[in-house]
This record gives sequence, structure tokens and C-alpha cells, in this order.
Amino acid sequence: MTRYTPAEIEAKWQAAWEKASVFKAERDPAKPKYYVLEMFPYPSGKLHMGHVRNYTMGDVIARYKMSTGHNVLHPMGFDAFGMPAENAAMASGGHPKDWTYSNIDTMVDQMKPLGLSLDWSRMFATCDVEYYGQQQALFLDMLEKGLVYRKNAVVNWDPVDMTVLANEQVENGRGWRSGALVERRELTQWFFKISDMSEELLSSLDDLDNWPAKVRLMQENWIGKSRGLQFTFKYSDSEDASVLKLTNFTDRNTDGIEVYTTRPDTLMGASFVGISPDHPIAKQLEAERADVAEFVAECRKGGTTEEAIETGEKLGFDTGIKVKHPLNPDWELPVWIANFILMDYGTGAIFACPAHDQRDLDFCRKYDLPVIDTFFALDNDTPVANEAFVPPKTEKVRWVNHFAGLTEATGEEAINTTVDFAEQQGWGKGVTKYRLRDWGLSRQRYWGCPIPVVHCPTCGVVPEKKENLPVELPYDEDGKAIDFSVPGNPLDRHPSWRNCSCPKCGGDAQRETDTMDTFVDSSWYFARFTAPRATTPTEQADADYWMNVDQYIGGIEHAILHLLYSRFFARAMNITGHLPEKSKEPFDALFTQGMVTHAIYKREGSNGRPVYYYPEQVELRDGKAFLKEDGCEVDIVPSAKMSKSKNNVVDPLAIISAYGADTARWFVLSDSPPERDVEWTASGAEAAYKHLTRVHRIAAEAAASEEQANANDEQLLREMHKAIRDVTLGVESFGFNASIAKLYGFTNTLAKSKAGADAKKEAAKTLAQLMAPMTPHLAEDMWQLLGGDGLVIHAPWPVADEAMLVEANVTLPIQINGKRRAEISVPKDMPKEEVEKIALAQEAVAKALDGAQPKKLIVVPGRIVNVVI
Repeated sequence: MTRYTPAEIEAKWQAAWEKASVFKAERDPAKPKYYVLEMFPYPSGKLHMGHVRNYTMGDVIARYKMSTGHNVLHPMGFDAFGMPAENAAMASGGHPKDWTYSNIDTMVDQMKPLGLSLDWSRMFATCDVEYYGQQQALFLDMLEKGLVYRKNAVVNWDPVDMTVLANEQVENGRGWRSGALVERRELTQWFFKISDMSEELLSSLDDLDNWPAKVRLMQENWIGKSRGLQFTFKYSDSEDASVLKLTNFTDRNTDGIEVYTTRPDTLMGASFVGISPDHPIAKQLEAERADVAEFVAECRKGGTTEEAIETGEKLGFDTGIKVKHPLNPDWELPVWIANFILMDYGTGAIFACPAHDQRDLDFCRKYDLPVIDTFFALDNDTPVANEAFVPPKTEKVRWVNHFAGLTEATGEEAINTTVDFAEQQGWGKGVTKYRLRDWGLSRQRYWGCPIPVVHCPTCGVVPEKKENLPVELPYDEDGKAIDFSVPGNPLDRHPSWRNCSCPKCGGDAQRETDTMDTFVDSSWYFARFTAPRATTPTEQADADYWMNVDQYIGGIEHAILHLLYSRFFARAMNITGHLPEKSKEPFDALFTQGMVTHAIYKREGSNGRPVYYYPEQVELRDGKAFLKEDGCEVDIVPSAKMSKSKNNVVDPLAIISAYGADTARWFVLSDSPPERDVEWTASGAEAAYKHLTRVHRIAAEAAASEEQANANDEQLLREMHKAIRDVTLGVESFGFNASIAKLYGFTNTLAKSKAGADAKKEAAKTLAQLMAPMTPHLAEDMWQLLGGDGLVIHAPWPVADEAMLVEANVTLPIQINGKRRAEISVPKDMPKEEVEKIALAQEAVAKALDGAQPKKLIVVPGRIVNVVI
């Protein structure tokens, strides 16, 4: 009898798939298309089990859809630009390009043994010139349509690495790589006009029925639609206009400070008016007064992230300026510069209500400013001390001295009443604003897509001509290796690359040395996969056929920015003619999978820092972990996210070498629902391998069976059709673990069945088909053993026969005085009277009655028999 030998089987069938070009995707109007895509990886150089789980899920869907007659596109690529490659170059003296492509080669070599149904002919990396050249063309089209612009902006600046940092790269106020304190610096930056699409991006979330609700909510909160009040605090009559030089503010309200607030209902609790350190008034005072300049400089040492602003020390400076309260001209409020106010939201100015905002309260307590309660809880009128009273806007509260006459109302009701009141009185206007800011894409780095514009002293900023694309990154500096150990952007000091001719006048000019944010690279790759070798960003026929992505799969950590930026790009590509109207929402369905976890093994090192050990360095005994090397016990941190820094990663190639790819695939799918975390254990992998070995043996036994047809055939085939129904439902609903549970059960049924050879072979072939999406190599081998035609991947997916799902007999439990004592199997349509006779004839019932008649005999058809004695 044949043995289950994963190494031989998996190599054999991967070669067969490649020879038959099974996974090569080509347009076929005769078939319905299906585009399944997993979020592509960063080429870190080493695959981990999280990758295996993600790609196996996509592979199950792709293979299933192939079997159901779909023309499937299932591509793979690499998100390859970014700082890690430059960091590696700094550390090793190498080049980011060499490091990146070497890692890609390694990861492809690790992926291929998994037997994924990928069309490798479509593979690309975002650092391929062919890819980023088309990204540059797309940028120029977006620039022409007014979707890109340039302006001064306050950014996170790393003074050591001399580069702008995204908010996500600022950790505890410091640069993620250098550890330097981040500064706020004003630079000229390129921006995408994503904020213009705020309402569309928000309202379209309602149509994404096949997205997780939590992801839609996260996007909704990030876009942050709010209705508030915009009005002006007029300067005090006693204010000396010469102090402000108001005549210089040609683009500003000249008689006061304009503010925007989402809580106008708390206006009677105003304590001061605050302006951003980057507000025009603050800048003017900074230019005239040394004390203001010193304070503003201190503010700019802090980061621009929300976390940095919320958690950082609150700093303020009293300008000496005073403004009038709009509801009481005799009530004057001081104007302070405050480090927690951002210029790019609202008007860059606020009024503070410390009783109902913790940030304002902390500031006022620090600078001894008044705290005025505007409302209390219905059952508590204790004034605010050191904790602001901030109930949900939907909670009813008791208002104190509200100018519109409110007594008891919710925050939402009060806001609407206040806005209406201000508009009626003519001193304010209701305004809807969004938290979503325009997307700053400029990065002062080498390893990214060059921004294709030229700076000409005569013509200004000039777009590069498309015929001059791609603007390629230089590999070296005129024959000498680029020195990445020098801080800053190497493109700034590369004269032969930076210096160029103006595309407009032909005069001397300089290239833009900023490169694009790596989020740009991943915001349109899904569209490029439809025609990865096209000489334009997309090919219309291919985009029309393959888009949208029918099923997108990836981690919840990308739920906001990546998905939001991709939605923006799809709209921009529609505007520029690169995607059809139907693709403005590019992902029809989204699934966010859980993580793969593993215990961490560690002990304290000699320097007081923890030392981490790989799972293969540890032996487990009686729930404890011991080092194989010296037998010393180490601490166990259970079920932690796999992390290279903690050494709790499992090498997929080691698992494949020991047990085969199908074992790894089966385990990551079977242990828990795919949206939840799964913990990798050696015992779990071994159990999966033993099961697959058993399945192979059962298939071989079925293939060799010579049993005659008999009465057991029908029951086995009925169970087979139940398995078809249940496994299909599981796969279609991402309930892979539920499907596998059904396959376990059907395997046991097949193993125990006394059916004839034909029925067993039919059941075993169906088992191979049902397992094929999860364990494709094993399934192909079973299919061949059992005499299946061609490849199992080409076999149509089995369909459950509804007639076989209807049971001829039904099992009825018999309860005597409420306790289950027996059961009977009877035809489903047997009359009650006949059921009663059979029930009374049962030994347990006869013994309990002891010759007497039952007090009651109740037959519930198809469910139960109750005997009351």
C-alpha cells in the first residue's frame, strides 16, 4: 500500500500544476471572473506562520472558486520601498536595492513550497522601475487633474536622520530609528487632496456590506465628520491694534479671532481663547517679541502626532491680548498660545471650556485660569475638581445658565440648539468639518519612488514630461557607492542626478529630491496586477474585466490608512481614466484575519535585559520550559504575537521539511475561526500530520476495496452529501475551521463504513475534492489513487443532492417521567399510532410500566416520545 510521503507528493504535484499552467490568469469572457488578493508582504527576508495563514486563506478561496467554474486571478507581489532597507544599508554598508531584491528571492523560495495557487508571472515589487515609473505617470495625471498640490506644512522632523517622519514613526515623541526627540518643522511638502473626498469616502462606507463592521467604524472615526459652530471673538475695545498690526492680515478676519468648535453648547464655560503656535497671530508676535519666539521654538520641539499632543506637557503663553465674549461684551477672555492646538484643524484657534474637556482643565489648573461648570449630571451638582465632566453626547444632563434657555437636554440636543441660536442671532454659522486631513506624501529619503517634478529658477515647479519617465533612482554616485551612513537624503547630495534640464524651457534646473510615502506604492497595486506589464498604469480592457477585487484579505492593523488611501486612489484613478466607474470602491469584500501566536521563552541576562530563545532551543516538560543546551528552566509568556525580536517565530520551511506544506496549511486553518488568533504548537502540528497520514491510508484502502454493494452504501452516500453541504457552507462563509471539523467527522464515517467498494471510492474521491482547497497536494494524490480524471483542481466542485439530505429514518429519544431511557429509529413519516406501539415494546418502557398502562403517551413527530407513568 502507498505511504504518505509529503516531500515526494508535494514536489510532484507542484511540478504538475506548473507544467499545466493551472494558475496562469488570462481574460476569458466565457467564464465569470474572481479576483482574490491577500495584502502583499514587505520583503523582510523571512516568511513566518502569519504569512502562511494569510496566504493559505486566500488560496482556499482561489482553489474553491476555480472548482466552481470561475476564472481566478490570484497574484503576489512585494511592498518593497521603505526605511528598513535604508536602515539595513546604514548598518551593513550595502545598498537598499541589493538588500531588497535578495530578500524577495528568499521569500519567493519560501512561498513556493506552500503550493499556493499564485500566478507568479504577474509578480512585481513596488521598487521595480517598471512599477514606479507607472506610478510617476499616475502622479502626473493626478497633478493635471488638481488632485495633487504643494504647500508649507508643519511636519515631524527627525534632527538626526534629517527626514520627515509619518505619525506612525514617532514613538513616545522620538524618531522610531534614531531615538532623537522629534521637532515640529515647517517645510514645503506635496499633498494629495484626499480631504476633498471626505464626504464621499464616508457615505460610501454604508455600501460596503461585505466589510467587517469594526473596520467601517474605524474608517468612519478617522474621517471624523462633525457639525460645529464657527464664529469670531472680537478684540476688546481697549486693545491696541498696533500691537497686532491687524492691517497685515489681508487673508484673515481683522476684527477678531475666528474659532471653530464642536461643543458650542459649552460657550458659557469659556475660560480663554487659545491659538496654535503656527497661527498667523502667533507668527506675527514671534517676529516682534523675543519671549514669544522663545516659547514657540519650545513648542516646535514636540511632535505633531495626536498621541504626542495629548500625552505631552501642556504649555501656554499669555499674549496679553483680550477678546470679547460673543454673548456678553463686558466679559473679556485672555488669548493664549497653546502647544496642543493644531493649525491644520478648524481655524487653528479654539475657546477652552475646562469643566468639560480634560486637556483644557489640565491647562487651566496649571496656569490658574477659571473653571466654569456649564452642566451637571441630573443627580449630582458637585463642581469639577481635577477631572472634567465629559458624559456621552447622548446622555441627558442639567444645564446651568445656558444662553438659549436649556434646562435638561442631551449634548446632541444642546449643540443643535446652540448652532440654531447663533445663526438666528447672526453671530455664528453652523459648519460641518472633517477630521481627515490631506495626505502628505513627501519623504526625505532615497529608497522610494522619486516625485517626477523639476524646480526651475525661471519656470518654477515643472512636471516632468511623460516621455522622460521613469525618473530612476541612481544606484551609485558617479561610480562610487552611495554612502548611506551620512544622515539625510542621498539624493540631495547627488549632483549628477539632482541637476537636470527644465522640461519646459530647457534651462538648468534641479529635480525634486523628495520621494513618495510608501503608502502610495500600496494604494494602487491591486489595479496594476490586472495588467502588470502594461506601458500605462492600467490597461482598460484588463481593468474592466478583472476589477473589482472580489475578496481582499489582510490584517486589522491596515484597517485605516492603507484601506482609506486605496479607496482614495481608486477614485483618483477613475478621474484620471485608469479605472472604471465601478471600481471607485476597489474591494467588494474584506476579511481581516487573526494573528498566529506562540509562547515566548526568556530569562534575565547578565546585563539585566531579557534573553529570548527560539522554540527549537527549548524542551517542554510538565508545563515548564527548559533549555536543551544546559537544562536551565526559562520563563514562559503564553500565546504572544510572533515577533522576530522575541524569537518566538516558527520557520515554515522547518515545518514543511518535517511534516509537509499540507500539514502547515491544515493546522493554521483548523485550530480556530480565521478572524481570531491561532496559537502554533508543536503538538498541534504533529496531530495534523497524523490525521493527514490517516486520510491518505483511508483513501488507499478505499482504492483497493473489493467489497460488494450492500445496505450500508446509502447511509455512507447520505453522509457524503451532508459533508458536501457543510464544507461548502464553511468555505463560502470563511468558516474554514468549521469545514475542517466536518471533514474530520466524514473521515471517521468513511473509515468505519462497511459499504461496498464503489460507494467507498465515490466517498473517498469526494473527500479528496473537499480537502483540495486546504490540502491540495494530498488531495491530488488521493484523486490519482482513486482513479479520478486529470487533476483534482480541474474537477468540478461536488454539489449536494438535496434528496440525499432528507433522512428516511429519524431517531426519537424516549423519556420516561422526564428522563431519557431509550431511543428508537423509525421511518420519518410513520403514523403516531405505529410509533406508540414500537415505543411501548421497548424493554426499558415495558420494565418501567410493569404491566400497567401509561398515564400519558405523547409522541412529538420527528422529535421525541414522552411516557408518563
